[in-house]
Amino acid sequence: MKQLQNFIKPIAGLVVLIALAGLAACGKQQQTAAVTAAQEPEKETIVWRLAQTWGTGFPIFGDAVINMADMVKEMSGGELEIRIDSANKHKAAFGILDMVNAGQYEMGHSASYYWKGKDASTMFFTTMPFGMIAPEQYAWFYYGGGMELMKEVYDKHGVYSFPGGNTGNQMGGWFRKEINTLDDLKGLKMRVPGFAGEVLSKLGVVVTNIAPGELYTALDRGTIDALEWVGPSLDLNMGFQKIAPYYYTGWHEPATELQFLVNKGKFDALPNHLQKILTIAMQYAAYDMYARSYHESAVNWASIEKEYPEVKIRTFSPEIISAMKQANDELLAENAASDPTFKEILDSQNAYMKMARKWTEISDYAYLKDNIE
Repeated sequence: MKQLQNFIKPIAGLVVLIALAGLAACGKQQQTAAVTAAQEPEKETIVWRLAQTWGTGFPIFGDAVINMADMVKEMSGGELEIRIDSANKHKAAFGILDMVNAGQYEMGHSASYYWKGKDASTMFFTTMPFGMIAPEQYAWFYYGGGMELMKEVYDKHGVYSFPGGNTGNQMGGWFRKEINTLDDLKGLKMRVPGFAGEVLSKLGVVVTNIAPGELYTALDRGTIDALEWVGPSLDLNMGFQKIAPYYYTGWHEPATELQFLVNKGKFDALPNHLQKILTIAMQYAAYDMYARSYHESAVNWASIEKEYPEVKIRTFSPEIISAMKQANDELLAENAASDPTFKEILDSQNAYMKMARKWTEISDYAYLKDNIE
């Protein structure tokens, strides 16, 4: 035992010396860090403001914006902070592009097809009737030239545009009465934005666009006879089923992508690392919104039959779909003939969809066709 003690004592002494040396080194490192921190000036927080089309507390859409802002603040260590103003505050749900362009807000969150009155080419970056589904459209954006074309369009408006979250395939709308023939569409007052509104207008529908926060009241008061919004992910919470029981499947918005708008001058003035942080946060928030939209639609769709037995799911007749396709083709040709940029983007999307759709058919479509009971 005495020999063992004599062996342990010097080792214990060595351990103590090493520990003391370590503490001394640690102390020096802390002192060095403290001196360095004192020498470095504190970085000022850059505060941006973002205007969104959606009202306060609006689910999914508004949550995507909050997620993006939270990620930017955390990843930048608080160096960049984004404060969000809803439509309840700025009172200009469809004025986001103008406000970001003017520098009133550094950023915005909205949908590109709301600006079709200013620039028809913007519609392609949300979705188009009978166009690509979400996976095809994302592939086109990031690998098929879509981002470059979007930059070309929005450069003219003094902003950068980034994908801001996808809803997936949207439903065709809520109707007070059943739509069986083309005659049933004539004179119908309906809220429907984008190119789909022009298609339905060509078929005799009286088309209007109403801000999200005013949709229920307009339908309830009879200002409109029908409306399309999104799908089960959001529609049931809006209460449309209480007024218009006929719920039609979609044709007009197969891949509705929202957008983040960023003032070009403000973005270009950011340090490079903050530009990267902001870009990554927007891209993640967009994809997360797509996943959540799909989840919420699946969950809410499952509840329709049980909780809302009054809702009648319908699909437009082949006659109506055929007329919609013809009107859509005619309008696309007219716009392409008068607008080179419109034609360039249309040609790009059509070529990409033709290629991608072959893969969609032999992958997802073939699988679903053989496995849906």
